[in-house]
Amino acid sequence: MSQAETRRRQWYVQRISAMVLACCVVAHLAIMIYAVRGGLSGAEILERTQGSWLFGAFYAVFVLGCAAHVPVGVSNIAEEWFGVRGFKSVLIAQLFTWGILILGLRAVWGVIAT
Repeated sequence: MSQAETRRRQWYVQRISAMVLACCVVAHLAIMIYAVRGGLSGAEILERTQGSWLFGAFYAVFVLGCAAHVPVGVSNIAEEWFGVRGFKSVLIAQLFTWGILILGLRAVWGVIAT
């Protein structure tokens, strides 16, 4: 695969994941505002979300969107700001991907697990 094709794919991943994240952020903020205005505390919110696979699926999509979006940007930052190219840039991006996936999905599991 040529470098131009790789850049093109990264561009599409970045834009599509940004659209997913924008929807997730708006929904997350709406849910939080609704819950807090209803007088719920953090503990009460967690009580209500435990066992809810709908909330789990929503936040899993949020995590997957982040795991797709962030590494492309991190790779670009590593290349443009620090001059890190090739394998090192890809490795840094993959470390971010795995970190987001592991920590994010673990948090989702912690919120919905009963």
